Amino acid sequence: MNLTAKKIYFLSDFHLGAPTAAASLVREKKIVRFLDSIKKEAEQIFIVGDLFDFWYEYRKVVPRGYTRILGKLAELTDAGIPVHFFVGNHDMWMKDYFQTELNIPVYFEPKDFEFSGKKFLVGHGDGLGPGDNGYKFLKKIFRNKACQWMFGILPPAVGMGLANYFSRKSRAQTGMTDEHFLGENEEWLVLYSRDILKQKHYDYFVFGHRHLPLDIALEKNSRYINLGDWIKYFTYAVFDGNSIQLNTYEN
Repeated sequence: MNLTAKKIYFLSDFHLGAPTAAASLVREKKIVRFLDSIKKEAEQIFIVGDLFDFWYEYRKVVPRGYTRILGKLAELTDAGIPVHFFVGNHDMWMKDYFQTELNIPVYFEPKDFEFSGKKFLVGHGDGLGPGDNGYKFLKKIFRNKACQWMFGILPPAVGMGLANYFSRKSRAQTGMTDEHFLGENEEWLVLYSRDILKQKHYDYFVFGHRHLPLDIALEKNSRYINLGDWIKYFTYAVFDGNSIQLNTYEN
């Protein structure tokens, strides 16, 4: 793959739908402007989780709204630009809508890639590393097929109402935590990446979830990148074939 003129973009944590429809729409339009700005030079685009603040696909129903972002993603894939999507903790109940309607592969676990001789491990980041055992237990429940089926038999108005309530409650409880850097020896995704390096080398670990833009050297030829978010920071990572860097979109 020739990346001399093309770049690979990584971005995450849009949380569309929150905190209000009006605020979400402003953010959605900004994300669409960004995607427009990179489409001529994008080789591939990675959306690394929590595109939505909540998402559930019923058999014949998907959540209302998000027409601008979904249309833009369809436009990009129709133009031959591969888009990859990793589910996050807020939109883990993906089924086949993105694959069938948008031609976007959906990943439920971290996945490795190689670009221009550089090895990447990409994932949303929730439930990885030490600690957070309560969430890890809940994640197993939420990923359980029977639990998803039980939620699916609720009328959409009831199910979406409950989901939005608990999503808001979760943000209220964790919002302040996401504002603070814990230190290299306490950030669980840094610890997770260091553990992986003991078994296999990656040049770049690219994650979302923490909502903080971070670029940390793990060892001489390996770095941990956290993508920040599109609520406060409007940050993304771009790989030009030689190196990766974090940038801020200010338009």
